[in-house]
Order: sequence, then structure tokens, then C-alpha cells
Amino acid sequence: MSELPVPPVPPVLGPTLRPRRLRTTAALRRMVSETSLEARQLVLPVFVREGLDEPRPISSMPGVVQHTRSSLLAAVSEAAELGLGGVMLFGIPETKDALGSGAIDPAGILNLAITDVVAEVGDALTVMSDLCLDEFTDHGHCGVLTPDGKVDNDRTLQLYAEMALAQAHAGVDMVGPSGMMDGQVAVVRRALDAAEHTDVSILAYSAKYASAFFGPFREAVDSALEGDRRTYQQDPANGREGVREALLDVAEGADLVMVKPALAYLDVLRRVRDAVDVPVAAYNISGEYAMLEAAAANGWIDREPAILETLTSIRRAGADVVLTYWAAEVARLLAR
Repeated sequence: MSELPVPPVPPVLGPTLRPRRLRTTAALRRMVSETSLEARQLVLPVFVREGLDEPRPISSMPGVVQHTRSSLLAAVSEAAELGLGGVMLFGIPETKDALGSGAIDPAGILNLAITDVVAEVGDALTVMSDLCLDEFTDHGHCGVLTPDGKVDNDRTLQLYAEMALAQAHAGVDMVGPSGMMDGQVAVVRRALDAAEHTDVSILAYSAKYASAFFGPFREAVDSALEGDRRTYQQDPANGREGVREALLDVAEGADLVMVKPALAYLDVLRRVRDAVDVPVAAYNISGEYAMLEAAAANGWIDREPAILETLTSIRRAGADVVLTYWAAEVARLLAR
């Protein structure tokens, strides 16, 4: 039996629409890029610990340290020179108690650090401070506890108001209430305004989730957390609730709102960005940082492109401001 002839392949007509045309050269790709990543959009979180003689590395966050007061000044000076948008300060006291008294003490490490940093960088950076008790309490929760161990929302609000005033008196530009207490933004705004700190702005940690990715941060602040924070931080399964929290914070006077963590909640970030008319921030948190660093250390990913891709994804999802431990490094990369 003879074989049947193979029919000729008909001529392939090229497509009329060719999206690849806009990817032909680096200059063309740059010209039509939809999302920018710039130093001014980045905020560097920094930790300052009372009683240190030299910076202390954080083992689960390679390249990140607990600063002394003097090494902190070198870090923020570099941040200003690199053109970052701001720094977010976290303080770690030598002693902690059930009320987090060190957060309110004018001579507490965070309040001293605020004054130090403002004197060092002036208006070159937005000086932000974490407004929460968890770094200062001996139980590690974000508020004071009832006798049966529950976080007392309304007693905590009073302490947040006092903490806001302490930070404002220290010279902070922006406070970041992050404890996820109901009504925290309204209480902080009223306290600031009543004390004539009307120019101090509020970055509300609006959609902050009870995430598994916070682990390295707890090492960074020497957290003494007992139990978990699921009764006040959000359920990771809930997206609409994140939008609701953001809208409530805007109504209470927030100048910016935040989604935290970033990468596992890019959908929430997009929905919040679409729902509010104030700038939106996202926090690229410690566990997200640690995962990428670990993969890069093992040679599994190309580190620098992966960092840039990660932060670009957060910007693309809708973040106007990104808090990231890579802020200074990325600013240097972008300047090349």
C-alpha cells in the first residue's frame, strides 16, 4: 500500500495585532511601563533597642538589625540621602510591664528615638512611629488585658491616646496606630487635635491580618506574646471586612490607610485602593522578607530581580506607599 501524500501546510498569516511590538527594546518597555517603583514611595522600618552598645543582627531577617540610638541616626541619614519617603520607628525597651508604660514615658526609647531622628533629618524624611503597645508589654499583646486575659479595647484606647501625645511631643510627623482596636483612629485624632497637634498625620493600620508571616518581626521586637491576636487582628479569610475597616478609619480621620501583610493580601489591597480616596500603604512584612532572602541564599531565585518584582507587584496592586526592609537597598538599585 502506498503512503498518502502529506498535504502542504497552508501559508501562516501573521497576526495584525502584535503586543510584542511594545516589548522590542528596553527604551520602549520603559516608555510604556504602567507601574513605577521609586525611592520616594518607599518607607524603611527600623528598630531601635534600649541599652545596646552596638547594632544587634536579627537572625531571621538577614541584613536587618536592632539599632543603637547612634547607629539609628546613620541609617536614617542614609535613608534621607537616598530619597526615601520616610522611616517607621519601632522601639524595644529594656523592661516591659503589663501596661506597656515605656510607650508613654517621654524618656522611653521610642520617644527619644523620634526626637533624635527628627533632629537628624529634619524635613528630608517623613518620620513615622508605630503606635502600639505590643513592643512594650510583658505579655506581648497590643493592648491591656482583663483579669481573664482578654484584650480590653476601651482601656487600651486611653493608652493609645496618651502614646499619641507622647510621640507628638517628641516631634513625630505621622503616627501609625497598628493595634486593630475598634475606634483607635478617632481616639488618636481627638487627642492630637485637643493638644494642638493638628499637623500630625495618621497612617491607620486598617486591614491588619492575624498572619503567620509575622514570625521574624517578633524576634525583631523581642515579643513576649502569649497566645495569639485573632480576637482583634483580622481573619485571613475575610476580604470585604478589610475594606470595611479602611472605610471606618477614613471616616474617623485617617490620612492614609494600610494593608498588612502585603503579598498574601494583594486582592484586599486592590479593593481598598478602589474604595477609599486617601493614599494607601502596604507593609511588605518580615516573613515575606525572610522567605525571599532564604530562597536567594539557597540559590533558588535571582535575589535582586525578585526583590524588584515583589515590590512592583505591591505597587501594581494599588499601594501608593510601600513599607519594606529593602527600602534603602532598592533605592540604591533604582539609582544605578
